[in-house]
Amino acid sequence: MTLLGPMLLAGAVAIGATVAVERFGARTGGLLATLPTTVVPAGWGMWVGAEDLSAFGDAMGAVPIGMLVNAAFLWVWRVLPARLPDGTLGARLAGMVVASLGTWAVLALGVTVALDRARSAGMSVPWVGVIGFGLALVVGAVAARGAPRGGKVGTRVPPLALLARGVMAALAIGVATALAGAGSPLLAGMASVFPAIFLTTMVALWWSHGDAVPSGAVGPMMLGSASVSAYALVAILAVPTFGIVAGSMAAWAVAVGLVTVPSWVWLRRA
Repeated sequence: MTLLGPMLLAGAVAIGATVAVERFGARTGGLLATLPTTVVPAGWGMWVGAEDLSAFGDAMGAVPIGMLVNAAFLWVWRVLPARLPDGTLGARLAGMVVASLGTWAVLALGVTVALDRARSAGMSVPWVGVIGFGLALVVGAVAARGAPRGGKVGTRVPPLALLARGVMAALAIGVATALAGAGSPLLAGMASVFPAIFLTTMVALWWSHGDAVPSGAVGPMMLGSASVSAYALVAILAVPTFGIVAGSMAAWAVAVGLVTVPSWVWLRRA
């Protein structure tokens, strides 16, 4: 169930994220697509598998750093399309996937090694996560402010294509969750935020509507994803205090109230 839960939820979120961007436009839809969702069952798995409270805190504290890496992943989808050589849709899209995932892999490995060394030197991983959360808010706000508004698109993706995206995301999160259960707390935190939802959403929107719609959603998604970091940090205290169910609900409510709602208000005025 620790593996199946994140997989099913990831599939549903991948479908909902794409529909949200299509229906509400790049700004609002991009923000809705980043509500803290798959991190909830991933956090449950880390709570069950953690050896002690310190290991759980390290795993969740690594999540905000992982989300910073995801912000870089998304930024590639903003700046690289205009620099790609001319070619077929499939070739350009394949280049984007390789470049964005390559960027994520290199950065994720680097920050995991850096966090491990910092922890060995006595530094608190959750406090590093707090710094990462603050940076994510600043970077996301800057990126979202310059984002094109990206109106609603005129076509809808066939149900079979939506289902395929859900399956892709479910498989990706399943692999990430399995790795989280088999690795160190820091690796678990990094694996739990593998950008499966971002990747399937970007690919799906690009394939159906060209590069303008996903590019417009990047900034709001970068800003909104800070809610995932907020959830992880609050969960470090809330889950041990209130239990896994009530603690997760409390962390989710705080994250949405602290990040998603103010971001939505700010984007409407930006």
